[in-house]
Amino acid sequence: MGFYPVFLKLDALPCTVVGGGAVAARKVAGLLAAGAVVDVIAPQLHPTLAALRDGGQIRWRAGRFPEEDPGRPYLVIAATDDAAINRALSEHCRSQGIPINVVDEPALCTFILPAVVDRTPVQIAISSAGASPILARRIKARIETLLPARTGALARFAQGWRERVRERITDPVGRRQFWEGVLDGPVAERVLDGREGEADTLLQNALAGNPPPRGEVYLVGAGPGDPDLLTFRALRLMQLADVVLYDRLVTPPILDLVRKEAERIYVGKARSHHAVPQEEINARLINLAQQGKRVLRLKGGDPFIFGRGGEEIDQLAAHGIPFQVVPGITAASGCAAYAGIPLTHRDHAHSCVFVTGHPQQTALGVDWATLTQPMQTVVIYMGLQGLAGICDALMQHGLPAHHPAAVIQQGSTPAQRVVVSDLAHLAEAVKAAGLKAPTLVIVGEVVRLRERLGWFGLENQSENAFTAPGGNP
Repeated sequence: MGFYPVFLKLDALPCTVVGGGAVAARKVAGLLAAGAVVDVIAPQLHPTLAALRDGGQIRWRAGRFPEEDPGRPYLVIAATDDAAINRALSEHCRSQGIPINVVDEPALCTFILPAVVDRTPVQIAISSAGASPILARRIKARIETLLPARTGALARFAQGWRERVRERITDPVGRRQFWEGVLDGPVAERVLDGREGEADTLLQNALAGNPPPRGEVYLVGAGPGDPDLLTFRALRLMQLADVVLYDRLVTPPILDLVRKEAERIYVGKARSHHAVPQEEINARLINLAQQGKRVLRLKGGDPFIFGRGGEEIDQLAAHGIPFQVVPGITAASGCAAYAGIPLTHRDHAHSCVFVTGHPQQTALGVDWATLTQPMQTVVIYMGLQGLAGICDALMQHGLPAHHPAAVIQQGSTPAQRVVVSDLAHLAEAVKAAGLKAPTLVIVGEVVRLRERLGWFGLENQSENAFTAPGGNP
């Protein structure tokens, strides 16, 4: 095995770091976090170490080893850039039986420092036995994405209930099964969601013989299409779901990340054609949760920005169904970023307005004066069908014909296409390019920045970019 994995309790124990540079500062920070009493031996101190000395958090002995003897600390870390000093210090500590770590020199070490995923009190240590520290750090980064940030809170919660559970459930097998149910069910979800008061109530009821129903709804924003834009929390809940209801804007690569065993139900909507009416979607969410299932409602973009998520949680709350809401990157920010169009720039936009562009809405009377203010970006969702009328109305209410605008198709995905033009020519250019829904329309001076910044987005890797007459500011 090479090294014996172990966690050391360093609280109030003397530890010495030899070296005063940036690497030494990182090692000192770790020792202090573990509660050690730290001495630093170095002729000079990095500013970070000097601040710790001035604050009384470390003791400094100005000098070099071996003139400055480390004494008999609990352990020593050598973090100098002098190979001779590191080697001599290693020999000295070995002869005295003092554990020694020499940074980046595993052959001189009697112990090594792993890469650590810290969710105190939960800690995960990853080591390559010095063979490849970079590999260990990459594994650490992967685990960081899988472990919820509040895992430590869940461990502390379980610790607080441990004795009461032990007193109530004396059979070890039954107790293990009880905790497995807690850590894989609604109680743990409440803690991870920061609702520990509710978790206490659920666990108390469970001990009294009234286990909480497992049924719950996760309303998760899937973002604009690129699976790399999903949040850690979204991915975790996607792996817990028993059934998923997903819409038309959820891309196949994102759907592939849902737990393989989960039942998949398509409830997508297109313009003027609803595969499943909203009322039926609401009813399905309620019914499935009442069956005790963990229901994932996966929506493109963000659930609360033109995603009708508010309507769904309103019905869930009315029926007493517990739910969680996970925001997603909305199409406006995601598609604009991938197309190289900053929605705000202090030289071009002091505000940004999101609107929907259904033809029936424009007919009802949009406040066009609000949408034609100077120094403003307007983002129009679902505006493809009524694009010509939208552009005409914006010009009629004050925006010049040469005002820049863009339409983004399937933003953030490999199929992304962008048409840049002006209000006078945009509808014609989009028709010529053959863009299809889903699309996003951006109107404003910020569109000019796309070319000025020399943007090479996804669509520029192919022949799909299109700049119409008037689109070359």
